[in-house]
Amino acid sequence: MRDLTLIFGLALAAALGVGLAGALALRLLRHRSITVHVCVLLTITVAAVVAGVAVVAQAMFLSAHDLQVVLLTVAAAAAVSLAIGWYFGRRLAVAAVWADQARERERRIEKGRRDLVAWVSHDLRTPLAGLRAMAEALEDRVVDDPATVAEYHRRIRVQTDRMTRLVDDLFELSRINAGALRLSPASLSLGEVVSDALAAAAPLATARGIRLVAADSGWPTVLASEPELARVVGNLLLNAVRYTPEDGTVQVDGGRDHDGVWLAVADTCGGIPERDLPRLFDVAFRGEPARTPPGGNGESSGGLGLAIVRGLVEAHGGRVNVRNTADGCRFVVRLPAAAG
Repeated sequence: MRDLTLIFGLALAAALGVGLAGALALRLLRHRSITVHVCVLLTITVAAVVAGVAVVAQAMFLSAHDLQVVLLTVAAAAAVSLAIGWYFGRRLAVAAVWADQARERERRIEKGRRDLVAWVSHDLRTPLAGLRAMAEALEDRVVDDPATVAEYHRRIRVQTDRMTRLVDDLFELSRINAGALRLSPASLSLGEVVSDALAAAAPLATARGIRLVAADSGWPTVLASEPELARVVGNLLLNAVRYTPEDGTVQVDGGRDHDGVWLAVADTCGGIPERDLPRLFDVAFRGEPARTPPGGNGESSGGLGLAIVRGLVEAHGGRVNVRNTADGCRFVVRLPAAAG
């Protein structure tokens, strides 16, 4: 019984020594990855077993051959344990990182949903309140002179158009996020799409005294779905016109390089804060108040235009980015080029 107690004490002392050293190592490595921690834990466990066996074998006065057999057996078991531990440790680390990223992504999505509901609620409440007030005034005959009635009718139409655009944006964004977007790619002249978008943005640009500049020729052919590409170009143009101060300039360029077809929309808005650039394409993001267009023109946005641009461009297999220039910012869209 005394021999067994002695053997247990020796093995325990050796294991405790390894365990204390391992605890110190874990403390020093507390900022390292999960894989490192799992491997260190397994190494501590295996080293404790090896130390206990080695100390007990020495105390039992085993022959050199028997001691070698015992140590080889323990070494083989230790190698297998460490290999399996390293493999599953990496899988555990990957799973933990993926789960953390998934939680972070879910938090961002949920925050985006809350922001979207808040923005949409605000953007719908304002025109609805105006519509109700004007409708009640007309119904109660508070106003009855033809000029004022005509002005009320005009305002009702403007506010209705504003809400229609917002609902259209929400529907388009929901199609993109749900994966229900169905594209019909074809070879399109980028110049024709840009020309149509310029014609649509011209009234607002003229009212604000903004010059629209684009090349008359030299536009490449792009492989894209026409309605979606038209919406991309239109949203970028309207966004540039809204944020460009009076007497500013919005310039549209395009071309082809080894990466495919590119389209650039540059304005003279004065630039975007660098901290806002990564979030510019997020849903309902509008940036600083200085970047908020003046209200009352019926052209305010629900903060969905650039999010729709990114979704439609990525659905085409392209990408979109933005950077500041000397006097404004420049949006660049890259899309696949048409064959030939």
